[in-house]
Amino acid sequence: MAPAKRSRLTLDARREQLVELGTEIFAERPFDEISIEDIAVAAGISKGLLYHYFPSKRDFYVEVVRQACALMEHETATDPALAALERVEQGVERYLDYVAGHARGYSTVLRAGIGADPEVLALVEASRGRMAERILAGVAQGEEPPALLRLAVRGWVGFAEAAALDWLEHGGAEREDLRELLVQTLLGALRTAGELDARAPAPA
Repeated sequence: MAPAKRSRLTLDARREQLVELGTEIFAERPFDEISIEDIAVAAGISKGLLYHYFPSKRDFYVEVVRQACALMEHETATDPALAALERVEQGVERYLDYVAGHARGYSTVLRAGIGADPEVLALVEASRGRMAERILAGVAQGEEPPALLRLAVRGWVGFAEAAALDWLEHGGAEREDLRELLVQTLLGALRTAGELDARAPAPA
């Protein structure tokens, strides 16, 4: 990794820059293969200064994952005023926009979920849960979703992650075909689980 040019930045700006760098580093190499020296060299700062911003490599990693999850959730948010079917389609489209535009961040989040750190696992699982809840809010008509419907949506989130990651790593399909696959599998799961009306307006 080539050293970055050092510049005068505010504390928050420097932390943000380091987190962005960490997203790239951890997407390319596993946590255990990266040393604090590697991170400092890539950032163009001393180890001591890096420790000033983050007490440990683990703290740095946790913050990288936290920010990557937050960005993904923000950029995949849908318009609650849309009808449920339109909201599903918009959500899948924005999800693929994020995957294509933030491939490294997406990989960082998914690979973090494979690790053994309880806090990191909790961050990734919480993000998945919020994605599922967002879908359920758009199709359950303001009612408590039945257990089977919740299982269907949570399962689809895992399917979408695996399909999108494979698409990033291996290609082999057009984006529009992947989009259609994700939309239709989600709608199929919802209908099979007893979702009442995929075209009904989503709750505000």
